[in-house]
Amino acid sequence: MSSFRKALKSRQRNHHERSQPEFRKHLGLLEKKKDYKQRANDYHKKKNTLLAFRKKALEKNPDEFYYNMINSQLQDGVHLSKKQKDDEPEVTEEQKSVMTTQDIKYVEMKRVAEARKIERLKGSLHLLDAVSKQKNKHTFFVDSKKEVQSFDLANHLNTVPELLDRVYNRPTVATLMNERILGAVEPRSQKKLSKLRKHEYKLLAQRIDRERKLFVISQKLQTRKDLQDKSKKIKVKKETPNAPAIYKFETKRKR
Repeated sequence: MSSFRKALKSRQRNHHERSQPEFRKHLGLLEKKKDYKQRANDYHKKKNTLLAFRKKALEKNPDEFYYNMINSQLQDGVHLSKKQKDDEPEVTEEQKSVMTTQDIKYVEMKRVAEARKIERLKGSLHLLDAVSKQKNKHTFFVDSKKEVQSFDLANHLNTVPELLDRVYNRPTVATLMNERILGAVEPRSQKKLSKLRKHEYKLLAQRIDRERKLFVISQKLQTRKDLQDKSKKIKVKKETPNAPAIYKFETKRKR
């Protein structure tokens, strides 16, 4: 029992390393074991690095060669690679024009594909919830002014007044009286359909933005192609992220 009492953690005192004695204060802080370990590890790491470099230098092959020896030079202590002009491909103005034309055709192809997807999405969604206010107007014609005053829109459309603001899914009174249809439309399914419709509109907005960006890229590529012409030109407007630069070219007489 006495041995257990001696080993009990609660009865043991915390170990504190002694501080620097008063007569040695001028020497600075007293080095602890953790400081010594950090200094020793750093010393051994540097020593091992030097030994590895010395071994690599002793075992180096004097006849070793690699192309970077002649393709680079030392400037201000930094290795810089020399540009090999002979290796650079020479491209004529005609080849540049053809390559730019191919780029324009590719971007235009992607833009047309994106526009077709947008049209299909618009056709499936009918843009029912795109805007809060209705752009189209539904006009009803009557025979006299008296009928205008007594005109009942809900009765004319054969629906309830609560559904008059809807531009889609406006069932008639006969449809609402059908219990089978009322039972099929549950609040949970309505919420799911609303969430799906919101996702489709978000996807449509992303595709419209992508098609607009592709159109801007196509315009910028066409401008760069036109700038390859040797005729005089004046910059009218600078290039922006949403529009290409505008140049005014000198008019030429066609042969």
